[in-house]
Amino acid sequence: MSIDPTKKLSGLLTPVFALRSQNDLGIGDTEAVCQMIDWCAAHRFDVLQVLPINETGDDNSPYNAISSMAIDPTTITLSPKWLPDLPSDALARLVPPDLLEELRRGPVKYRKVKPLKMALLREACACFIREHWMKETPRAAAFRAFLTENQDWVADYALFRTLMTRHGNLPVWEDWPVEHQTSSRARSWVMALPESERRQVEDSQFFFAYAQWIAREQWVAVKKHAGERKVFLMGDIPYGVGRYSADVWGQRAFFDLRWSCGAPPETFFKPDVFTEKWGQNWGIPLYRWDWMREDGCSWWRSRVRGAAAAFHYFRIDHVLGFYRIYAFPWKPQDNWIYTELSKDQAKARTGGYLPRFWLRDDDTPEHKKSNCIHGEELLRMVLNAAGDTGVVAEDLGMVPDYVRPSLLQMGIPGFKIPIFEREKDGSYRNSEKYAPLSVATLGTHDHEPVAALWKRWSDPKCQEGAKEKQHLLQWADWKAGQASSELDPALHAAICGKLFASSSWLAVLMITDLFAETTRFNVPGPMSDSNWAERLPLAVTDFDSDPTYRARVQAVEKFLPRTPATGR
Repeated sequence: MSIDPTKKLSGLLTPVFALRSQNDLGIGDTEAVCQMIDWCAAHRFDVLQVLPINETGDDNSPYNAISSMAIDPTTITLSPKWLPDLPSDALARLVPPDLLEELRRGPVKYRKVKPLKMALLREACACFIREHWMKETPRAAAFRAFLTENQDWVADYALFRTLMTRHGNLPVWEDWPVEHQTSSRARSWVMALPESERRQVEDSQFFFAYAQWIAREQWVAVKKHAGERKVFLMGDIPYGVGRYSADVWGQRAFFDLRWSCGAPPETFFKPDVFTEKWGQNWGIPLYRWDWMREDGCSWWRSRVRGAAAAFHYFRIDHVLGFYRIYAFPWKPQDNWIYTELSKDQAKARTGGYLPRFWLRDDDTPEHKKSNCIHGEELLRMVLNAAGDTGVVAEDLGMVPDYVRPSLLQMGIPGFKIPIFEREKDGSYRNSEKYAPLSVATLGTHDHEPVAALWKRWSDPKCQEGAKEKQHLLQWADWKAGQASSELDPALHAAICGKLFASSSWLAVLMITDLFAETTRFNVPGPMSDSNWAERLPLAVTDFDSDPTYRARVQAVEKFLPRTPATGR
């Protein structure tokens, strides 16, 4: 999709897991996404943005995926309508009413939801084998075509997932037996198995490939549905992939496992002592760009093509990493060791290394120029692989002065968030001064929603609270004042209206900001059961029947631009 700053768009951001439908199994799925698309179309939102849909590991973080290509099976809608291979009685047999009620209540219960969905998918796969694979039907031919088109990743992924099941569903391949720790060794191990055991492994690989085919089919259908409703779907490609992923396991040469990528300490995020002192250690490995260039960055091109198949636009998370990435000489599991250590003590423990930028710091003009050239080379590769799919860059954090001009020169929109866009006196920059080639939003999935911010700033113990509230009121052109710790509906509407009045090509509200909810989807840094698990209190189809939600939407709707791009 072309990005035309003269045709303003409005959008909503919602994680898939947070959506509810009348038929979900305790987590958002493709059916709920389609319902959200319909809701966006009815209320003149042009873009629906989601977080990465890659398959997650035991921390459930979409930014620490176990595959750069595989779609999380939890997003699959498991009903005969969406999955014709699923036996009509499977849901009744495997999902008793009391379990269903438990799963749908409160946040996502991953430890129960994931096994349940996999069990239902296995039922569907068994039926597919009987009714299609053994009979060579057109549906079987479609699956064969998927395997051929995705042979560069699906075989490694299917074997990796099969080995995970043998090791307690844990992806930590470094703890597996030696014969399982690399793709080549594992394939030799499979070939040496007795025939009956080898057939079991092959059947398991077949199942995991089948699940990915179903996931891809459903997301392609979602994109088609969005296009028919004149809503653009925006996905998300994380900069990195998990250390314990099928990619690192299968293509070790592309990754430097001695270092773990992250972000440097900054003034805004201070969720714990370690993050405040050292920064965020995400645990994703460094890329070996020299090796990737040897085959034309085929791994990255494959990722981009996968995103283009499911989305009209995609956002590159932490685009700063393409220019230079902050990295730690230790794994996140060891963070606790370094929390209280001085720099000298840390260097002594790591053999002389401290967290640093790779390939180089921005400490000299020459280094800045080299980093800029490096980032632009890689991003042009991404743009080339994306084809007609629009590319957006998340350029937040400690941004080097050359990054945003570089993105603008390549036609890639960056982000504008009021609390980060400030004048010299600390006040928020008027949204009408934002660069037209940009995406404006009140916050991302990592940030507190504006209602939660307002509540925190209203606490007398919050030192910067009074000043920040005044900045926000001034930015929203609000003259009436606001004493309550709860965000006044009229003020909330004015804040949203100011965002949509920005000069940005696209203005996006997080779903929690649209409804003035305080729910937070992620707190960067520490691992918590609440991260990536919170769900909206209502099903999408109930939004318009709830008086509070309806009033919030009606107050915001009048600010949405009417654009030639959608005709709404």
